Amino acid sequence: MTEALPHVLAAPKDGAAISHLCLRPKRNARRFVDEITLTKAQGIPGERWATQPWLRLEGGAPHPGIQVCVIPKRILDLVWSPDGEALHPGDTFSADIDPSEANLPEGQLLTVGSAVLRVSEVFNDGCVKWKARYGADVYHWVRDPAHRAYRLRGFLCSVVQDGVIRTGDVLRKADG
Repeated sequence: MTEALPHVLAAPKDGAAISHLCLRPKRNARRFVDEITLTKAQGIPGERWATQPWLRLEGGAPHPGIQVCVIPKRILDLVWSPDGEALHPGDTFSADIDPSEANLPEGQLLTVGSAVLRVSEVFNDGCVKWKARYGADVYHWVRDPAHRAYRLRGFLCSVVQDGVIRTGDVLRKADG
C-alpha cells in the first residue's frame, strides 16, 4: 500500500466530480443511485443515520458530523471493484479530491449539487468491518498515525444547506 501513497496524495485539491452514490438503508445493505437528497434535519432521508448512528451526541441524538461520508476515489479504486466480492464501504459518494486536513480543514464548506456540506471534526479511521472486507494491510495503512493528516479513509461532513446531489456533480471548496 505504501507505494500507492504518492498517487493518492496527488489527487486534485478542488473541483472533483462525484461518483458511486450509495445509500445505506440498513446495516450491510447498499443501494447505488444517481441522486441523493441531503437535509440538515435528517442527513440522508431513509438512511440509518437517524436511527442507528455509530456516533451520538451526549443527549443521544445522532452526531450531525457523520451525516455524509466521502471516500477518496483513489482509495476506493484500491480496495473495491464493482465486479468484486467485497462489499462497497458504504460512503455516501466518492470524489477524486485530496482529503487531507491541510486541503480540507475542519469546518471547510463544500458545495456539491445544490447542497452545502461542512467538513466535520469527527475523524474517520475505519472500523473493524473495513479490516474484514479489505484486509489487515489496508486497515493498518489507513489508520497509521503517520498518515492521520491525510485522512486516507475519507472524511465526514454535516449538511449545512439542504440539497440534491447527482452522479457527476462537482465537489468544490466554498468560502465560509
